[in-house]
Amino acid sequence: MAQITRVDAGRMQLCGVLDLASVPALLQDIEGLDYEASSVIVDLKTVEHADSAGVALLLALMRHARHAEREIRFLNMPTQMLNIARVSGLDEVLPLARD
Repeated sequence: MAQITRVDAGRMQLCGVLDLASVPALLQDIEGLDYEASSVIVDLKTVEHADSAGVALLLALMRHARHAEREIRFLNMPTQMLNIARVSGLDEVLPLARD
């Protein structure tokens, strides 16, 4: 099971398995997100596994935040997601945060 939860006004946690089976429900969930802060960090440290659908979810989150005129950054991206992003050239597009 995968989910996105609000930790506080400027931080969200994405957890679980991000794959073709779980991402469609999460895509519906992000449509209802209401950003409380102008800058949001999405922490990925509890993502157990992700495939290209997980990377697509990050792109959707990025578009949604920009549409809401919010800055978004992704923290603790798992190696497997980063590798997928690198192969597709998306590591240059995704706003990655550093600790």
